Amino acid sequence: MGGRVARVARTWAVVLGVVAASALLPAAPAAAHNSLTGSDPRDGARLAAAPERIELRFLATPKEATTEVTVTGPDNVAATGGAPAFAGKRVTVPFRPGAAGLYIVTYRLASDDGHPVKGEIRFTLTTGTPAEAPSASAPQTSAVPTTSAVPTTSAVPTSAAPSPASPTPAAAGTDDDGGTGWLWAAGAVVVLAALGGGLLLRRRARR
Repeated sequence: MGGRVARVARTWAVVLGVVAASALLPAAPAAAHNSLTGSDPRDGARLAAAPERIELRFLATPKEATTEVTVTGPDNVAATGGAPAFAGKRVTVPFRPGAAGLYIVTYRLASDDGHPVKGEIRFTLTTGTPAEAPSASAPQTSAVPTTSAVPTTSAVPTSAAPSPASPTPAAAGTDDDGGTGWLWAAGAVVVLAALGGGLLLRRRARR
């Protein structure tokens, strides 16, 4: 009886050892596989005030070289305010808020077992920068060239109009001066000739 009980006890010991070993074997890769354990803001949160930074908490310490975190807002506009900072199992990213709406935080990192881990959290910002602000200044800038272009086109014909009429009076003045000058010269020649002829006739009469 004693030998049979001893054999049964050894058999159960072996069985229990095998069960314990099989239970521990899958635990090693599971521990090496990293995952997200929490975030701030939490997934699905609705915020009236924008946070200064976004924090992600992981099961294992993430590596800086293989960890990527991006934040996008409405219309897929980037809302990441800088590079992520690492502190143990936590990763924080500066947040740059924009318009009110849905924001998506996407993360991607590598586990110790080599498997990539990726996921996302979403939160809604109920207040933000209004999207209509840039469009209000657009009509003012476009109106400036239209007002400045009007006087430049109208000034060209007014300044060019008197230029062709200016040579005609000058030409007329020069022609009149030239005609009267020749008449005076011809008259003087006739007078001198008459005086000279008269003097010759008087001298001959005296002789």
